[in-house]
Amino acid sequence: MEHQRLSVVASLMAIGSGVVWSFGAILKRLSEDVDAFQYLIWRSVGIIVVIEILSALKRQPFPTIRAWRSGRWMALANLGLFLASIAFVYAVDTTTAANAAFLGSLTPLVAVVFTRFLGERLSTSTIVAIAVGIVGLLLTVFGDIDAGNMLGNASALLASVGFAIYTISVRSDPTRDWSPVLSGYGLLMIVVCSIVTVARDRPLVPAGDDIFRAVLHGSVFIVVGTLMFNAASKHVPAVPMTVFAQAEMVFVPIWAYFILHETPAPLAVLGGAIIFAAVIGKAVYDTRGGLPPELTTAPDVPLM
Repeated sequence: MEHQRLSVVASLMAIGSGVVWSFGAILKRLSEDVDAFQYLIWRSVGIIVVIEILSALKRQPFPTIRAWRSGRWMALANLGLFLASIAFVYAVDTTTAANAAFLGSLTPLVAVVFTRFLGERLSTSTIVAIAVGIVGLLLTVFGDIDAGNMLGNASALLASVGFAIYTISVRSDPTRDWSPVLSGYGLLMIVVCSIVTVARDRPLVPAGDDIFRAVLHGSVFIVVGTLMFNAASKHVPAVPMTVFAQAEMVFVPIWAYFILHETPAPLAVLGGAIIFAAVIGKAVYDTRGGLPPELTTAPDVPLM
């Protein structure tokens, strides 16, 4: 009985982590006076400060340094997460929040394709799920053609690629501690985005309210959501966690509708629903078929 109650709590915590992460996209859209690069600088500052403080309290060595001195797979994980994060935030900045979320939810399917680099073969059910996901992708993009947001849509899709790179890095050694990546990619983000911001003759220190939202995003919503997700992943199997992780992408368009008054195009909603069905359907199929899970959500960090 105690185990069952714990699983319910852990499941709710997994879903809650996605809800917490989803507020990040809204904070960025509310920061209208800064571009994606300026925002990411201060969001990363918030992440690193909190992670370093937590590590110091645990008497652990600096995770930001460990992230770049722990081998090539850790470095690749840093680069993958850097690509995912910067692409997704840019997508939120240039297309609708709904489109960014719908296309970003392709991550589990893209990650499965990337596992071929680890010598894993694609099952028939996975190929079907990928084909269905592509149909959803095409509908989502086609529904946004008139709005002229193709660059933002492409960026959202690139975010899935970046997170897939991170995911296969984690799958190279599932027993390893990958948590330093959270601050490791943040450091790379600060360096690259600072160079871009200076090159574009934009201020490194924008308006105070925009800085506050960016730091709040990194230090609270990303860190708290990540801690919730990691705690839940210890008690919830990989397949349900893959399903629960989609909560972030479900709630982004919901908050965008109620807070930003953004109404996604009907075709985009249909495409997003098809993508979700492909991901969740594949996860459920694996569970009922007694197969090892192919769609796994990497722990430790969110997409946004």
